[in-house]
Amino acid sequence: MKRLAILGSTGSIGRSALEVVEAHPDRLAVVTLVAGKNAAILAEQVARYRPSFVGVASSAVLDDLKRRLPVGACPEMAVGAEALIAAATHPDVDVVLCASSGTAGLEAALAAIDAGKALALANKEVLVMAGALMVDTARRRGVSILPVDSEHSAIHQCLHGQSTGDVRRLILTASGGPFRLLDRAALARVTPEDALQHPTWRMGRKITIDSATLMNKGLEVIEAHWLFGMSAGAIDVVVHPQSVVHSMVEFCDGSILAQLGAPDMRLPIQYALSYPERWTTPAAPLDVARLGTLEFSPPDLDRFPCLRLAYAALERGGVWPVVLNAANEVAVDGFLSGRVPFGAIAFVIERALEAADAAATAPRTLAEVRAAHTWARAFSTETLRTLPSS
Repeated sequence: MKRLAILGSTGSIGRSALEVVEAHPDRLAVVTLVAGKNAAILAEQVARYRPSFVGVASSAVLDDLKRRLPVGACPEMAVGAEALIAAATHPDVDVVLCASSGTAGLEAALAAIDAGKALALANKEVLVMAGALMVDTARRRGVSILPVDSEHSAIHQCLHGQSTGDVRRLILTASGGPFRLLDRAALARVTPEDALQHPTWRMGRKITIDSATLMNKGLEVIEAHWLFGMSAGAIDVVVHPQSVVHSMVEFCDGSILAQLGAPDMRLPIQYALSYPERWTTPAAPLDVARLGTLEFSPPDLDRFPCLRLAYAALERGGVWPVVLNAANEVAVDGFLSGRVPFGAIAFVIERALEAADAAATAPRTLAEVRAAHTWARAFSTETLRTLPSS
């Protein structure tokens, strides 16, 4: 029996993870749950899974949650960043699923590793911001970081039983997002509503915009670097709109192994939770005979410069990945709120990278990570303020 902490239980990844728990009640048990603002869904989860500990974002959400639960049904509860850490380091937890949005889960993920918990990571920002710190701590503690992103899960599966010294390159697949076929003129006119219509996946608002700009794939390139120890030059991206081939690995002899599966996040979630075993899945099987044509093409870095900027940040190193992530957060928020056009996202990120201290070394502590993040958000917010709304 594996005992779970789920950070971000009311989001799409968290809800899918609980479906996996439902499918394997003899193998998985929920010990702690942490959510943001959705007290209604969290109350249902608490009533169904009976966790020992629950965390929420604020006192107001906590009060709302308590009103929704029957008398005597309240487990131990806490609020804010402390709740995330308490849930991730709970003594009864074996595996921590980090699916909290943005950078909120950074301290909790590191605390989980330091406490000797296996980490199933669905939050790519954690490794983008503090990859060296996370990987070094996991190595020192003898803890596994298991990827939940479908692309990194695919690579993990392709590498299983292989010698990493035989790997020539990793190939991450990208759906291309909703604007894959739009020209520059059309891209300049897209709205947040347009960008939120992803053709394949149903995700949160921020990650859906990242998919539309291809920044999501850029963050995944940085994540792959830390997970698998490959340089930027050995990590490629190909656009694959069918989202059936989740990623590939090319070996030194020219052979390429690919992992295929239905576009269902329960599959990589279950793989991370069951590893090194494989279990039957609640997801529908992939009917290979009915796949039809599978398309692959290189990404257009001129129309989607965010991917180019992510590669540059990885190659430069230092504080650049932290700045990239923070500036993207601010710019995406500006676009979603209607303050700036779609093209401003890449503009704000590029200005922040140019302004970052080129001589700064990579952050060695969480305090240094947070300091770089705070500076980049402030700079990007000011840059955004000076831009026209259209």
